[in-house]
Amino acid sequence: MPIEMPKGLPFAVDTWSSESARKRHHFLSHAHRDHLAGIVSRASYPIYATRVTITIVLSYFPQLDEANFVEIKVGETLVINDADGVFSVTACDANHCPGAVMFIFEGTFGNILHTGDCRLTADCLQDLPLNYITKRGKAMVSRFDLIFLDCTFGRCFLKLPRKQSAIQQVINCIWKHPHAPFIYLACDLLGHEEILVEVSRTFGSQIFVDQAIYHDRFSTLSLIAPHVVSNDPSSRFQVVGFPGLYQRAREAITNAKANHQPTPLFIRPSTQWYASKVRAHTPSVTEPEQDEFGVWHVCFSIHSSREELELALQFLQPKWVISTTPPSLAMELSYVKKHCFTTRWIPDDPLWRIFKFSFKKTISVPPLVETEMVPLPVSVGVPADVLEQVEIELESTQAITLFGRARFGILDEFEIIDEEKLEYISLEECNLELDGRLTEELTTVERRTDELRIDGKEKNEKRSNYGQRSIEELHVEDRKMDNGETTKPSEEEKKDLGFERDRTCIGSSKELNQSLKRLYRSRNVPVPRPLPSLVELMEASKRVKMGEESSNCSTLNSKYGIP
Repeated sequence: MPIEMPKGLPFAVDTWSSESARKRHHFLSHAHRDHLAGIVSRASYPIYATRVTITIVLSYFPQLDEANFVEIKVGETLVINDADGVFSVTACDANHCPGAVMFIFEGTFGNILHTGDCRLTADCLQDLPLNYITKRGKAMVSRFDLIFLDCTFGRCFLKLPRKQSAIQQVINCIWKHPHAPFIYLACDLLGHEEILVEVSRTFGSQIFVDQAIYHDRFSTLSLIAPHVVSNDPSSRFQVVGFPGLYQRAREAITNAKANHQPTPLFIRPSTQWYASKVRAHTPSVTEPEQDEFGVWHVCFSIHSSREELELALQFLQPKWVISTTPPSLAMELSYVKKHCFTTRWIPDDPLWRIFKFSFKKTISVPPLVETEMVPLPVSVGVPADVLEQVEIELESTQAITLFGRARFGILDEFEIIDEEKLEYISLEECNLELDGRLTEELTTVERRTDELRIDGKEKNEKRSNYGQRSIEELHVEDRKMDNGETTKPSEEEKKDLGFERDRTCIGSSKELNQSLKRLYRSRNVPVPRPLPSLVELMEASKRVKMGEESSNCSTLNSKYGIP
């Protein structure tokens, strides 16, 4: 589904909701059903669209008044007078379906490209106005401030073939099945007309479309290519819909094999099967592939591949990109991560007016919940004297569909306080309350500091006594070792030593209570292991030293023949 335009823009594109009804101008990029939801109840003048799109929409919804539409031609620029200032709009071919266009808006809000649904190939980009595809040095002559981008296959890493290549695959698949009595083409969507026209031209046969079942397909094909439509149900080439395709193919192929007859041919030109199905091997996009139901799939796409999106963004160099097709997000693209996340908006940047930022509203934050927060992806540098001129409007009653949770980290639970219902507190009351809290907190801090000072003094005395005793014991042990005597600590010394070792093992897991251990484990962090005590380190050092001395003695004895 298309997304709503920001409040700072005076127009809506492909949306017909109560929010978009407040816009003064409406634009329709193409006539796919998902872009027409609500148009019957909320259509109002003016709606800008191409003649093909207007004709198709009126065939879908005869109750609409044609007077609400304003025709715009591909390559044409219209100047529109608006209460917020004059702006222009230019229509460019979207390489998607008949009548589909992209819109370029230019005004006080900056330069905006809305792609609608598109296939941004190199040829499609060359049809844009020259100032947006011409470079002066390394920078573009004119640069888009914002692109609303079709990211339908932004998560698909397949290299999609060109349209003409996919159509040729369909024709080759038909040639390889010359004995198929019927050829069923799953081309029931607007945008598949090129396939049907080429198949009809190559094999010199019309294609049957059941008007009772596929009314939309019959009406659009009759408008765009009436010479390929047939009313004869016995025609070898027939159009079928995708719903129920697999069951129909399995039954028809099974019956043909049971009766020892040639099997019919089912072809589905689409990218969805390639992009969504999980397989043990990567499917080939250069040759048709048959699935377990007997349907042959051809990778035909009227949307941009991820590679094409990346190349288009690198070529156009926009400041910011927003996806029109969630859950595929623009921030997942490499260009956006590399260039848009580091964008700094200057105070007079037109993007501020588009997004209607304001820092005057008060937001009350609800209690923390276990949810993943996405940080603000833009580093915004704004002087303090500019903040009062900027406005942000956040609504808690409706989700932020354009750049809300996924782009600015705003929770739906945030509540905007109604300033008219606020109870104001006098300055004297605030000062008295703050003085009371500060006095109480300072008293607590002083008492706690005294306790820590006394406790620390006692601990230092104990550690000093223990250290002095340990040093004296070590000297005695050294003298005994020089005389060849060995000493073993008594039971009390072992107990004392073990006690002190436990005290010195700061960070030991033995010293952690169960709740703290659970906290470490809940964060997938290992529980800290005990650190070695000073006594253990000194004993290890002495053992190494004694080993070196004994080794030196044995070397001297062997050298001078001493037994």
